[in-house]
Amino acid sequence: MQTSEILHRDLSEDGILRLTLNDAGRRNALSEAMLGKLGAAISGAGDDRAVRVIVLAANGPAFCAGHDLKEMTAGRAGADGGRAYFAKVMAMCSGVMQGIVNCPKPVIAEVTGIATAAGCQLVASCDLAIAADTAKFSTPGVHIGLFCSTPIVALSRNVAGKHAMEVLLTGEMTSAARAAEIGLVNRVAAPDVLQDATMELARRIASKSGMTLATGKRAFYTQREMPLSQAYDFASDVMVENMLARDAEEGIGAFIEKRAPEWRDA
Repeated sequence: MQTSEILHRDLSEDGILRLTLNDAGRRNALSEAMLGKLGAAISGAGDDRAVRVIVLAANGPAFCAGHDLKEMTAGRAGADGGRAYFAKVMAMCSGVMQGIVNCPKPVIAEVTGIATAAGCQLVASCDLAIAADTAKFSTPGVHIGLFCSTPIVALSRNVAGKHAMEVLLTGEMTSAARAAEIGLVNRVAAPDVLQDATMELARRIASKSGMTLATGKRAFYTQREMPLSQAYDFASDVMVENMLARDAEEGIGAFIEKRAPEWRDA
Protein backbone atom coordinates (compact mmCIF):
# COMPACT_ATOMS: atom_id res chain seq x y z
CA MET A 1 0.00 0.00 0.00
CA GLN A 2 1.19 3.49 -0.85
CA THR A 3 -0.08 6.10 1.58
CA SER A 4 -0.09 9.83 1.94
CA GLU A 5 -1.44 11.90 4.79
CA ILE A 6 -4.89 12.22 3.31
CA LEU A 7 -5.15 9.61 0.53
CA HIS A 8 -4.43 5.88 0.62
CA ARG A 9 -3.60 3.91 -2.52
CA ASP A 10 -3.91 0.11 -2.51
CA LEU A 11 -3.61 -1.96 -5.71
CA SER A 12 -4.72 -5.60 -5.56
CA GLU A 13 -3.23 -8.43 -7.61
CA ASP A 14 -6.34 -8.52 -9.80
CA GLY A 15 -5.95 -4.88 -10.81
CA ILE A 16 -8.41 -3.16 -8.48
CA LEU A 17 -7.09 0.15 -7.20
CA ARG A 18 -8.65 1.36 -3.95
CA LEU A 19 -8.26 5.09 -3.42
CA THR A 20 -9.33 5.89 0.13
CA LEU A 21 -9.97 9.43 1.32
CA ASN A 22 -8.24 9.63 4.68
CA ASP A 23 -8.92 13.02 6.22
CA ALA A 24 -11.64 12.03 8.68
CA GLY A 25 -10.94 14.99 10.94
CA ARG A 26 -12.17 17.28 8.17
CA ARG A 27 -14.83 14.80 7.05
CA ASN A 28 -12.75 14.04 3.97
CA ALA A 29 -13.41 17.52 2.61
CA LEU A 30 -12.23 18.37 -0.89
CA SER A 31 -9.49 20.71 0.25
CA GLU A 32 -6.90 21.94 -2.21
CA ALA A 33 -4.58 19.19 -1.02
CA MET A 34 -7.21 16.47 -1.38
CA LEU A 35 -8.23 17.66 -4.84
CA GLY A 36 -4.59 17.71 -5.93
CA LYS A 37 -3.84 14.21 -4.67
CA LEU A 38 -7.11 12.71 -5.90
CA GLY A 39 -6.77 14.26 -9.34
CA ALA A 40 -3.20 13.01 -9.69
CA ALA A 41 -4.16 9.52 -8.51
CA ILE A 42 -7.04 9.22 -10.99
CA SER A 43 -4.87 10.52 -13.83
CA GLY A 44 -2.06 8.14 -12.95
CA ALA A 45 -4.40 5.18 -12.71
CA GLY A 46 -5.77 5.93 -16.16
CA ASP A 47 -2.28 5.49 -17.62
CA ASP A 48 -1.34 2.46 -15.49
CA ARG A 49 -1.87 -0.83 -17.33
CA ALA A 50 -1.84 -2.68 -14.00
CA VAL A 51 -5.04 -0.88 -12.95
CA ARG A 52 -8.28 -2.31 -14.32
CA VAL A 53 -10.91 -0.81 -12.01
CA ILE A 54 -10.81 2.02 -9.46
CA VAL A 55 -12.76 1.98 -6.20
CA LEU A 56 -13.13 5.32 -4.42
CA ALA A 57 -13.72 4.81 -0.69
CA ALA A 58 -13.28 6.80 2.52
CA ASN A 59 -12.23 6.35 6.14
CA GLY A 60 -14.25 7.83 8.97
CA PRO A 61 -17.96 8.63 9.45
CA ALA A 62 -18.22 10.79 6.31
CA PHE A 63 -17.53 9.79 2.74
CA CYS A 64 -16.97 13.41 1.76
CA ALA A 65 -18.42 16.66 3.10
CA GLY A 66 -17.65 18.69 -0.02
CA HIS A 67 -15.44 21.75 -0.13
CA ASP A 68 -13.51 22.81 2.97
CA LEU A 69 -15.52 25.90 3.94
CA LYS A 70 -12.90 27.11 6.44
CA GLU A 71 -10.30 27.00 3.68
CA MET A 72 -12.68 28.76 1.30
CA THR A 73 -13.44 31.46 3.88
CA ALA A 74 -9.73 32.09 4.38
CA GLY A 75 -9.51 32.66 0.64
CA ARG A 76 -11.60 35.83 1.01
CA ALA A 77 -8.54 37.60 2.40
CA GLY A 78 -7.28 38.36 -1.11
CA ALA A 79 -7.47 41.87 -2.50
CA ASP A 80 -10.24 40.74 -4.85
CA GLY A 81 -12.33 39.35 -2.00
CA GLY A 82 -11.47 35.80 -2.95
CA ARG A 83 -12.59 35.77 -6.60
CA ALA A 84 -9.32 34.39 -7.99
CA TYR A 85 -9.01 31.83 -5.20
CA PHE A 86 -12.60 30.63 -5.58
CA ALA A 87 -12.12 30.32 -9.35
CA LYS A 88 -8.95 28.29 -8.79
CA VAL A 89 -10.64 25.85 -6.40
CA MET A 90 -13.71 25.44 -8.62
CA ALA A 91 -11.45 24.72 -11.59
CA MET A 92 -9.52 22.13 -9.56
CA CYS A 93 -12.73 20.44 -8.44
CA SER A 94 -14.23 20.45 -11.93
CA GLY A 95 -10.98 18.99 -13.22
CA VAL A 96 -11.18 16.08 -10.77
CA MET A 97 -14.82 15.34 -11.65
CA GLN A 98 -14.06 15.42 -15.37
CA GLY A 99 -10.96 13.34 -14.76
CA ILE A 100 -13.14 10.59 -13.29
CA VAL A 101 -15.47 10.67 -16.29
CA ASN A 102 -12.60 10.81 -18.79
CA CYS A 103 -10.52 8.13 -17.05
CA PRO A 104 -10.51 4.99 -19.25
CA LYS A 105 -10.88 2.79 -16.16
CA PRO A 106 -14.31 2.27 -14.53
CA VAL A 107 -14.62 4.14 -11.22
CA ILE A 108 -16.87 2.80 -8.44
CA ALA A 109 -17.79 4.88 -5.38
CA GLU A 110 -18.03 2.90 -2.12
CA VAL A 111 -20.05 5.24 0.07
CA THR A 112 -20.18 5.16 3.85
CA GLY A 113 -21.57 7.93 6.02
CA ILE A 114 -22.60 11.20 4.43
CA ALA A 115 -21.81 12.60 1.01
CA THR A 116 -22.75 16.26 0.86
CA ALA A 117 -22.36 19.14 -1.61
CA ALA A 118 -19.26 18.45 -3.74
CA GLY A 119 -19.06 15.08 -1.96
CA CYS A 120 -22.45 14.20 -3.45
CA GLN A 121 -21.12 15.51 -6.76
CA LEU A 122 -18.16 13.15 -6.39
CA VAL A 123 -20.48 10.15 -6.01
CA ALA A 124 -22.56 11.23 -9.00
CA SER A 125 -19.42 11.66 -11.10
CA CYS A 126 -18.33 8.04 -10.59
CA ASP A 127 -19.47 5.45 -13.12
CA LEU A 128 -21.06 3.27 -10.46
CA ALA A 129 -21.81 3.64 -6.75
CA ILE A 130 -22.66 1.28 -3.92
CA ALA A 131 -23.76 2.81 -0.61
CA ALA A 132 -24.10 1.55 2.92
CA ASP A 133 -27.75 1.52 3.94
CA THR A 134 -26.82 4.11 6.57
CA ALA A 135 -25.31 6.54 4.05
CA LYS A 136 -27.00 9.86 3.34
CA PHE A 137 -26.68 12.39 0.54
CA SER A 138 -27.44 16.09 0.19
CA THR A 139 -26.58 19.33 -1.56
CA PRO A 140 -27.14 21.67 1.40
CA GLY A 141 -25.82 24.88 -0.11
CA VAL A 142 -29.25 26.49 -0.09
CA HIS A 143 -29.12 26.50 3.71
CA ILE A 144 -26.11 28.85 3.71
CA GLY A 145 -26.89 31.04 0.69
CA LEU A 146 -24.62 29.11 -1.67
CA PHE A 147 -26.47 27.09 -4.29
CA CYS A 148 -24.66 23.86 -5.20
CA SER A 149 -24.22 24.88 -8.82
CA THR A 150 -21.30 22.64 -9.81
CA PRO A 151 -23.00 19.52 -8.36
CA ILE A 152 -25.85 20.31 -10.78
CA VAL A 153 -23.66 19.09 -13.62
CA ALA A 154 -23.15 15.59 -12.23
CA LEU A 155 -26.59 15.25 -10.64
CA SER A 156 -28.50 16.31 -13.73
CA ARG A 157 -26.63 13.75 -15.81
CA ASN A 158 -27.42 10.88 -13.43
CA VAL A 159 -30.75 11.69 -11.81
CA ALA A 160 -34.04 12.64 -13.48
CA GLY A 161 -34.61 16.38 -13.55
CA LYS A 162 -37.34 16.70 -10.93
CA HIS A 163 -35.53 14.40 -8.51
CA ALA A 164 -32.30 16.34 -8.97
CA MET A 165 -34.08 19.65 -8.44
CA GLU A 166 -35.72 18.37 -5.24
CA VAL A 167 -32.32 17.43 -3.85
CA LEU A 168 -30.82 20.78 -4.88
CA LEU A 169 -33.69 23.07 -3.87
CA THR A 170 -34.46 21.57 -0.46
CA GLY A 171 -30.92 20.75 0.65
CA GLU A 172 -32.42 17.93 2.72
CA MET A 173 -30.72 14.62 3.43
CA THR A 174 -31.59 11.79 1.05
CA SER A 175 -31.43 8.25 2.40
CA ALA A 176 -29.39 5.56 0.70
CA ALA A 177 -32.58 3.72 -0.25
CA ARG A 178 -34.00 6.84 -1.88
CA ALA A 179 -30.67 7.52 -3.59
CA ALA A 180 -30.93 4.08 -5.19
CA GLU A 181 -34.53 4.75 -6.25
CA ILE A 182 -33.61 7.96 -8.09
CA GLY A 183 -30.43 6.58 -9.66
CA LEU A 184 -27.77 8.36 -7.65
CA VAL A 185 -26.38 4.99 -6.53
CA ASN A 186 -26.70 1.55 -8.07
CA ARG A 187 -27.41 -0.46 -4.95
CA VAL A 188 -27.39 -0.45 -1.17
CA ALA A 189 -25.66 -2.87 1.20
CA ALA A 190 -25.33 -3.34 4.94
CA PRO A 191 -22.24 -1.53 6.26
CA ASP A 192 -20.51 -4.76 7.29
CA VAL A 193 -20.69 -6.19 3.76
CA LEU A 194 -20.32 -2.95 1.78
CA GLN A 195 -16.64 -3.43 0.92
CA ASP A 196 -17.17 -7.07 -0.05
CA ALA A 197 -20.09 -6.11 -2.30
CA THR A 198 -18.09 -3.33 -3.93
CA MET A 199 -15.03 -5.50 -4.50
CA GLU A 200 -17.12 -8.35 -5.91
CA LEU A 201 -18.59 -5.96 -8.48
CA ALA A 202 -15.14 -4.53 -9.20
CA ARG A 203 -13.69 -8.00 -9.79
CA ARG A 204 -16.47 -8.90 -12.21
CA ILE A 205 -15.75 -5.77 -14.23
CA ALA A 206 -11.97 -6.22 -13.97
CA SER A 207 -12.28 -9.65 -15.58
CA LYS A 208 -13.31 -8.04 -18.88
CA SER A 209 -11.05 -6.73 -21.63
CA GLY A 210 -9.53 -3.41 -20.60
CA MET A 211 -9.74 -2.22 -24.20
CA THR A 212 -13.45 -3.01 -24.31
CA LEU A 213 -14.16 -1.26 -21.01
CA ALA A 214 -12.28 1.87 -22.09
CA THR A 215 -14.04 1.90 -25.46
CA GLY A 216 -17.46 1.52 -23.86
CA LYS A 217 -16.95 4.12 -21.15
CA ARG A 218 -15.69 6.71 -23.62
CA ALA A 219 -18.57 6.01 -26.00
CA PHE A 220 -21.18 6.18 -23.24
CA TYR A 221 -20.24 9.66 -22.08
CA THR A 222 -19.55 11.01 -25.57
CA GLN A 223 -22.83 9.95 -27.16
CA ARG A 224 -24.87 11.20 -24.20
CA GLU A 225 -24.16 14.80 -25.17
CA MET A 226 -25.16 14.29 -28.84
CA PRO A 227 -28.48 14.54 -30.68
CA LEU A 228 -30.01 11.11 -31.42
CA SER A 229 -28.96 10.81 -35.06
CA GLN A 230 -25.42 11.99 -34.37
CA ALA A 231 -25.19 9.63 -31.39
CA TYR A 232 -26.11 6.63 -33.55
CA ASP A 233 -23.59 7.62 -36.23
CA PHE A 234 -20.89 7.98 -33.60
CA ALA A 235 -21.79 4.71 -31.83
CA SER A 236 -21.85 2.85 -35.14
CA ASP A 237 -18.33 4.04 -35.92
CA VAL A 238 -17.20 2.94 -32.46
CA MET A 239 -18.74 -0.51 -33.04
CA VAL A 240 -16.90 -0.89 -36.35
CA GLU A 241 -13.55 -0.03 -34.78
CA ASN A 242 -14.31 -2.26 -31.81
CA MET A 243 -15.15 -5.20 -34.09
CA LEU A 244 -11.73 -4.83 -35.73
CA ALA A 245 -9.93 -4.97 -32.36
CA ARG A 246 -8.04 -8.11 -31.36
CA ASP A 247 -9.99 -8.66 -28.12
CA ALA A 248 -13.34 -8.51 -29.92
CA GLU A 249 -12.18 -11.16 -32.39
CA GLU A 250 -10.89 -13.25 -29.49
CA GLY A 251 -14.04 -12.79 -27.42
CA ILE A 252 -16.41 -13.70 -30.23
CA GLY A 253 -14.25 -16.70 -31.13
CA ALA A 254 -14.20 -17.86 -27.52
CA PHE A 255 -17.99 -17.55 -27.31
CA ILE A 256 -18.49 -19.62 -30.46
CA GLU A 257 -15.93 -22.19 -29.34
CA LYS A 258 -17.37 -22.30 -25.80
CA ARG A 259 -14.09 -21.45 -24.04
CA ALA A 260 -12.81 -18.68 -21.79
CA PRO A 261 -11.34 -15.69 -23.70
CA GLU A 262 -7.74 -14.65 -23.28
CA TRP A 263 -7.64 -10.85 -23.16
CA ARG A 264 -4.68 -8.76 -24.26
CA ASP A 265 -6.43 -5.41 -23.73
CA ALA A 266 -5.92 -4.59 -27.38
